[in-house]
Amino acid sequence: MGDPKKQRKKYSAPLYPWRKDRIDRDKALLKEYGLKNRKEIWKLESKLRRYAQQAKRLIGSSEEEQFKKETLQLLTKLARVGVLNKTAKLDDVLALEIRNLLDRRLQTLVFKKGLSNSTKQARQFIVHGHIFVGDKKVSAPSYIVQLNEENTIKFCPSSNILILKEKGEGEVKNDTKK
Repeated sequence: MGDPKKQRKKYSAPLYPWRKDRIDRDKALLKEYGLKNRKEIWKLESKLRRYAQQAKRLIGSSEEEQFKKETLQLLTKLARVGVLNKTAKLDDVLALEIRNLLDRRLQTLVFKKGLSNSTKQARQFIVHGHIFVGDKKVSAPSYIVQLNEENTIKFCPSSNILILKEKGEGEVKNDTKK
């Protein structure tokens, strides 16, 4: 398993990070999904790249039994996560975009379910331990939620935020001073 002090990066930075089109796209994604920094985008891009590499390798595979087995495993995994549907083919894996994975993050789903007023507030709730997925507290906003877990996202039963929301005091008020 290795020495815990020697952890490896789970992503690779872009070769040309200073290109304007990449910077503009990353800024838009950071703002839309409430991400902390560009590393979160790079991690998901690396994950997407690994899926695409595996699909390309399987398309060019010659062993029939192993090909079927690995293809089924890859497509089942992506369907379980909710990125692809159950009738998808290997070509659909190559067509995946980063937004498909960003939409499956816990932070995004907490906001879309209406448990928070913004994606940044959703991130804060998750990091502070106010969000449960099933019966487990998840404190990582980048947690990829599977389809069967999506309906089990809720506030911690002992959370003060839940009490405030029930009373109607949990709304964020915009106080603008002139």
